[in-house]
This record gives sequence, structure tokens and C-alpha cells, in this order.
Amino acid sequence: MPSYRLKMLRRAALAAGALSILMPAAASAEAIETVVVTVERHAEDLQKVPESVATLSGDQLSSIFNSGQDIRALASRVPSLYAESSNGRVAPRFYIRGLGNSDFDLAASQPVSIIEDGVVMENVVLKSAPLYDLQSVEVDRGPQGTLFGRNTTAGIIKFTSVAPGHDLDGYASASYGNLGTSNVEGAVTVPLSDTFSMRVSGLFQHRDDYIDNTYLGLNGVLGGYDERAARVQFLYTPTDDLSILVNVHGRSLDGTAAIFRANIIGPGNNHLNPNYVYNQVAFDAGFYTPTNENPQKYDGLGGSATITYNLGDMTLTSISGYESTHGYSRGDIDGGNPTGPGVIFFQTQSQDGLDYLNQFTQELHLASDTTSDLFWQVGAFYFSTKYQDTTFPYFVGPTHVRQSNTSWALFGQASYHVFDDLTLTAGVRWTTDVKAMTADGPFDTIVAPVKAGGSNVSWDVSAAYALDEDINLYARIATGFRAPSIQGRNIAFNVPPGNYSVARSETVTSYEAGIKTELVDHTLRLNMDGFFYYLAHPQFSAVGGASVGNSIILLNARGGLAYGLEADAEWAPDSHWTFNGGLSLTHTEIRDSALSVGICAQCTVTNPVVGGFAFVNGNPFPQAPDYIATFSAKYSWPLESGAEIYGYTDWYMQGYTNFFLYKSLEFHSSGNHEGGVRIGYITPNKKWEIAGYVRNITNKQNLQGAIDFDDNTGFVGDPRVFGFEVRANLN
Repeated sequence: MPSYRLKMLRRAALAAGALSILMPAAASAEAIETVVVTVERHAEDLQKVPESVATLSGDQLSSIFNSGQDIRALASRVPSLYAESSNGRVAPRFYIRGLGNSDFDLAASQPVSIIEDGVVMENVVLKSAPLYDLQSVEVDRGPQGTLFGRNTTAGIIKFTSVAPGHDLDGYASASYGNLGTSNVEGAVTVPLSDTFSMRVSGLFQHRDDYIDNTYLGLNGVLGGYDERAARVQFLYTPTDDLSILVNVHGRSLDGTAAIFRANIIGPGNNHLNPNYVYNQVAFDAGFYTPTNENPQKYDGLGGSATITYNLGDMTLTSISGYESTHGYSRGDIDGGNPTGPGVIFFQTQSQDGLDYLNQFTQELHLASDTTSDLFWQVGAFYFSTKYQDTTFPYFVGPTHVRQSNTSWALFGQASYHVFDDLTLTAGVRWTTDVKAMTADGPFDTIVAPVKAGGSNVSWDVSAAYALDEDINLYARIATGFRAPSIQGRNIAFNVPPGNYSVARSETVTSYEAGIKTELVDHTLRLNMDGFFYYLAHPQFSAVGGASVGNSIILLNARGGLAYGLEADAEWAPDSHWTFNGGLSLTHTEIRDSALSVGICAQCTVTNPVVGGFAFVNGNPFPQAPDYIATFSAKYSWPLESGAEIYGYTDWYMQGYTNFFLYKSLEFHSSGNHEGGVRIGYITPNKKWEIAGYVRNITNKQNLQGAIDFDDNTGFVGDPRVFGFEVRANLN
């Protein structure tokens, strides 16, 4: 067993031993709470849904985000869910069951959908919206080709905000830690009348610039950020049958783009070498002024209206959404200067940004009463977006690429209780999607739009069988569709073929079966499943490579497959202890004996190479961890006064993860892990809480990605952050 795993096991054993000394006699067990999910567009018990679904609890969310983290902090917190970004706090890339897209351009399409308060966030910048005042986080694993938003081949992550109620309620929390890290958020619901209420939520996150630029001799010029976000919701319920929820939200980010560090990996292995120092870089470019290095600025504004009308035995729902954003990121891409560190073939910087983006969605949904044996739902979905992204390579002027995307869909689903213990479900969806692109820049101008479009009929069938009230079996077959994609970033670099690339439609057929159980007098929830899926013509992105430079080429492989196992568990053995854990094992494989891609400038490629191109048949999908393991534990110690002391810890470990389509000795991670600890005190009236926390308690330097076209450049996760938090609850 590798030494890092032994070390982690020793730490866990020591922690468990220390807690056992402090632990009082076991108290009587209490049943775990029912988890309600909406993977089938209506509220259901997680244990009865014939799909693989995972959720994150309030303790997990507050622990992850109290140190000013962004949405990428969800990576590896749920089995089969991963996220990364070479664009800092914007443009995250998500992966479920190994399937995602490593394309770093702002025009990239993704097989994982993000849905916030019922509205799909399609563009990668929209996916980076800050998370706060959340009611629930739900991860729906596997294709979601029938019911939700854009048709997806990998899965969906759904975020639902706390909605206004009819009682005065709210909270405020503030944390402060090292590196000048602060996280301040709050919300308040104000009932304005018997039928009208409002909820206002806000977030402010800050970190100091803690990274020095040794090449310029400047201290504290990178690594910081200021993130501001706000949301105002209005709920109007003039009758028992009509509900109107209006949501207006915005964000403003002023921070640091991704920090690339030259030649910190290997050579000949994936270990960080002495060129990596967490609070130092040696940049000669990527800044407007020496004290404004690797700048990143984005502003966004959006809104939605959700109207629900009860027609008696049916419910009609309309969801209208509008999103807009603009901004840019600039960086020293090679990660060094003319003197190094190491060998840097050429110095390069670039700036990418959205000059504008507008997205409009409209969805209509009609569903029957859920209390009858037959439940049905039908709907229609419309999506439209237009945007202009600009790439500025600095050795020539900027290139502007404009894209539009229009999609229509009709969908329906029905579930029937054949017997008390058997439910069958089937759904179908028709989707049509059209994209168009024009561009202008120093190397090329495209006036007549380049177009790509496709249509598809997706479907799913599932069966749920209750062995008894505590054990449920299920099986599901599902298909999904990702429309053709167009990538025009290469126009800015005059990179062939043709300066732009198009990938045809990607489709998936997925099979899964599982068991969902509640055991030991309903104190243990244990859900397990196995899955297999096959991708036809998967869309991959050949990122970088010495032969094509700082560019992206879309391509289709003939096929790809994946299979694996997943498990999620929650155990509350007594009234003091709560444990959560999960594990996913995933094998992904590219199937195309003729597919080859450009390789790195200095790394050690392990695939067959012919003419500077590596054949990738049999390789894993990029950024697809072969396993993810999660664990958390909470101990609550009630005092005689009614107050409470608690301790909470959470951990994840991530297995082998290849960064690119080809394989090399340098460009992968293995054994990434992170742990956190939180110890707090809650007052007798439950209105005040004070806690101390540590994130990345072992100060693990997690390699998360690389730049391969110039040198062995990498980017690394956050260092250890510790601090304290105070929270006040209105009720």
C-alpha cells in the first residue's frame, strides 16, 4: 500500500482513538431522516427512486465552503463527481462517472448540466455562479435525456436555493482565516402580507494576494479575490392553487486567474519538484501593471419566474429564465520567464473573455397527481443563447468569435404502480439543436456562419421493486444526446485544420442496477449500484500539445465505454454520532484504434507515438478518477444547559486521474486527498454558533492539471486554511 494511504489510515486511527476517549456512554439510536429528491421532477423518497442519486447535507456544505471556496470544492465530495478548472474561479469543468469535457475555452459544451433553481446554466462561466443560502444539492448520476433542461449524457447537478416562506426567518455567518480569507453570507425572509413574502440573500468572499512574484521582486500580487453575490426572491400566492416565485440574482468577481507554474512536474514522474513553492511564482507577463497580475473579472445578472398552477388533478408549471455575463481572464500561460524555471521554449501569455453572453430559457411542464397509481408528465423546453468570446494572444491582435445556439425539446414520462411492490417508469424526449459561428481576427474572418445541428430521440425505462419496506431494488436503461459542437479558439493562433473544428453528435446508452436499503432499525442507509455505458462518437477535446500550441481541437472517437460501482452510506448509531461515506470505482476507455493526438513538449509519453502524434486507443477519459472515496463524521455532545459542543471531520481521496487524451509519466495525479476539521459550540437557544475550522488540514499539495505545449507546467490546489466562524440564526 502506498505510503500516503498508510499515513492517512494512521491519522484516521489516531483521530478515532482520541474521540473514543472523550465519547460518553452510547445514547439510544435515532432513525436517520428521509432524504427527498427531485430527479424525476417531483418530490420523492431517495430510497424509492430508480436512479443513482446523491445529496450533500448542511454540515457537509457549511464545512466545505466556510473557507471562501467556490463551486469546484464539490469535486470528489460525492462518489463519481469530479470538477476542475484551468480558469480559476470561473469556467469549472464537471465530470460524472468519468464523463466530462476538458476543453478550457469559454465556448465549450459540457455533458454535465448545472441546474440552479430550475434553470439550466449552459455556458461554463454561468456554471461558476457562487453557492450560498442553499436548500439542497442533488447529484443525478447517469444520462438525463428525458426530463431536465438540456439533454445530457453524463448527469445533472441541481442547486436549489432556500425560497421565501410565510414566517420571519434568516441567518448571518462570518468567517475569517489565514491568507486573509473571509466568507460572509446571510439571508432574511420577510413576510409582507398573507400572500406576499420576500427573501434577500447575499455573499461576500475575500482572500488576500498571498503569492509573491520573485522575478519582479514584488510581494503579495497574486492569489486573492473578491467575490460578491446577491439574490432577491419574491413569492406571491394569491390563492391556494397559484404560486409565483420571482428570482433576481447577480455576481461580481474581481480576482486572480489560474496560476500556472513552469516546470513544477517531474520530469519522469508526476511529483511536484522544488520549483513549486506555494506562495511564489516567477512571472514576466500576464499583467496590466506589476501589481495587477493574472487578473480575472466577471460580472453577471440573471432572473427567473416560476409559476405553478394547480388545475385539480394536474399541475401546470412555467419556468422562464434569463442570464447574462461578461468578463475576462488573463495569465502568464508558460508559468515562468526567459530564465526559467527549467527549459521554457517560448514565453506566452493570453487573455480570454466573454464580451457579452445572453441566455434565455422557457419551459412548460404539466404533471398529474402523484397520489394515483399512474403518474404522468409532459413538457416542452426552449433554449437560446448568443455570445461573443475574445482571445488575445498578444503576439497579434485579438480575435472575436461569435456563437449562437438554439434548441427545442418535447418530453414525456409515465410511472405506473403495477403492484404495491413494483413500479415501472418510461420516458421519451425529442431534441433538436442548432449552433452557428462567425469570427474575425488577424488570421481569419468568417462571415458566412459555420453551422452544426442535430436531432435526437432519447428514452429511458426503469423498474423499482420493493423487497420489503426497507430494501428496494431497481434497474434502469437510459440514453442521452449531446449536440454537435463548434470550437473556434484556434482562429486566434492560426492553427490548422481550418482554424476551427466541429464535432458531431455524441450519444450514450447506459445500464445500471442497484439496491437501496435502510438497516439496523433505520439508523443505517446503504445504497449501492453498478453501471455500464457506451458512448457512440464521443466528443473529445485535444487540448494543447506541442504541435498545435495553446489551442483546442474538437474530435470524435469511434466509441468509448465505462463501467463501475458506486456506494453511498449514512449511519447514525446513536444520538451523538453521525457518519457519512461513499465510494466509486470507475473504469473508462477510449475505443478507437486510429485516433491520435498531438503530444507534449517535454513530458514522457507512454502511448505509441508516430510522427509526433500519440495513439490513444484504450486510454482512460481525460480527468476521470478511477476511484473516489469520501468520509465524514460528526459527534454532538449536548450539555446540561441545553448548549451543544460538536466536532466534525470530512475527507476525500481521489485515485489515478489522467489529464490529457494521451498518457505520460508526468501529466496525471494519483492519491490526491484533502481533509477538514470543524469544532463548534451552539448556545442553548440555538441562535448562536461559534466554530473553528481547518481546511486541507494535512496541507496536501494536490496537482489538479497541467499545460503541456511548452513545458511541464502545472496548477495546484489551495494550501491549508484555518480560521473561525460565527453564525447567528433569527429563529
